[in-house]
Amino acid sequence: MADTSIGTAEQLRDPNYTPPIAQAIPLGIQHVLAMFVSNVTPAIIVCGAAGFGFGSNSADFPQMIYMIQMSMFFAGIATLFQTIGIGPVGARLPIVQGTSFAFIPIMIPLVAGKGVDAIAVLMGGILVGGMFHAFLGLFIGKLRFALPPLVTGLVVTMIGLALVKVGVQYAAGGVPAIGTPEYGSALNWTMAGVVILVTLGLKFFTRGMLSISAVLVGLLVGYAVAFALGQVNLGNVGRAASFALPHPLHFGMEFSVAAIVGFCLMSFVSAVETVGDVSGITKGGAGREATDKEIQGATFADGIGTAISGLFGALPNTSFSQNVGLIAMTGVMSRHVVTIGAIFLIVCGLVPKIGAIISSIPIEVLGGGVIVMFGMVVAAGISMLSDVTWNRRNMVIFAIALSLGLGLQLEPDALQYLPGTLKVLATSGILPAALIAIVLNLVLPEELSDEATEEVSGGLSGHGKGRSDSA
Repeated sequence: MADTSIGTAEQLRDPNYTPPIAQAIPLGIQHVLAMFVSNVTPAIIVCGAAGFGFGSNSADFPQMIYMIQMSMFFAGIATLFQTIGIGPVGARLPIVQGTSFAFIPIMIPLVAGKGVDAIAVLMGGILVGGMFHAFLGLFIGKLRFALPPLVTGLVVTMIGLALVKVGVQYAAGGVPAIGTPEYGSALNWTMAGVVILVTLGLKFFTRGMLSISAVLVGLLVGYAVAFALGQVNLGNVGRAASFALPHPLHFGMEFSVAAIVGFCLMSFVSAVETVGDVSGITKGGAGREATDKEIQGATFADGIGTAISGLFGALPNTSFSQNVGLIAMTGVMSRHVVTIGAIFLIVCGLVPKIGAIISSIPIEVLGGGVIVMFGMVVAAGISMLSDVTWNRRNMVIFAIALSLGLGLQLEPDALQYLPGTLKVLATSGILPAALIAIVLNLVLPEELSDEATEEVSGGLSGHGKGRSDSA
């Protein structure tokens, strides 16, 4: 509910309105708190997959601190593109940008066990994918027909399913601990369980900012418990610098066909997600539809923000949906409030000690938060699928796309004879599932007869009538 003490109802719906600074600053920081954990988690996961993350004892561990730092800095820069804008770039709306989960299943196979040298391939893919993303802004509105709820819901669900394993591994002690007596110990699960229980308690039994930042508070409580149990190592905090600027081409830059194709295809999905977030902001905060100019500007900012991130060692950026919900809750549509949050992120990104503190979080504690976050990604996908009319046609499309996508993800050796590039793309699971769903949705006839699916569905085929948006 909007707080009319900081402005009239009309002012609060105006993106150009600036609330009194005493209220604007906490409102801006509130946006950062709502997205902070989700923003830095992808860097932690990618570095861990590459082999220089938590528990690796790698000499390259400080490189993860740098990537965490850049995740904050360039989330702030990309957010400024959205709120302030430069020419046609930016929606001039209160859109919060952050590091995207969607690309993680594409990135992990590209870097798995290859060390810090493999990050250069990611940066090349991020740069090209970002430019492609920005290019999509020229005609994104005309492409929305290809990604209806049946497709987008499937893709989001697949992203979550690809990540839930990571959460459990972290909670049990992390990949480096697999095969040791410590993996899955009661101590590890206790630390993870505290985070999960505190997060659930705050999410369901509190209101306002405590509820919205439940994962962050849960991590803080879990961190305190881990500290009391002697599981926190603060050595990196003392060694980290107090101030540092981003380094151009910090990880180098290499161009791989697999990385470029993967990032470009996922950029298509990310661009449509941004369109949905822009529409959600204008509807929830201002009670109107988003204009074509706003949608185009937001897509430009998404892509350019991602491309610049790749030049300095950060991961792809996208609009953050949880902040859309925060705007609907507070009723404050001011883009200048979000600008304050962006400045706060940029300042955090210039202080490596903050990244070092984040890196001191025990992986089991982070695992508790990640279990909740990635489970919510799956739930969000299922929620999107609830908008689909489950007639037989849509059930067949979903069944084939999910079976092949998830199956290839779970059994990558089934494609051992494919060339390396195609194997990386296919075993991500997400790309084949998305492409199959898009193609089938476009080419299959609108209706299938009862006989066409009863045989394979065992009498469980859907009986929804009519044609959904995805038909």
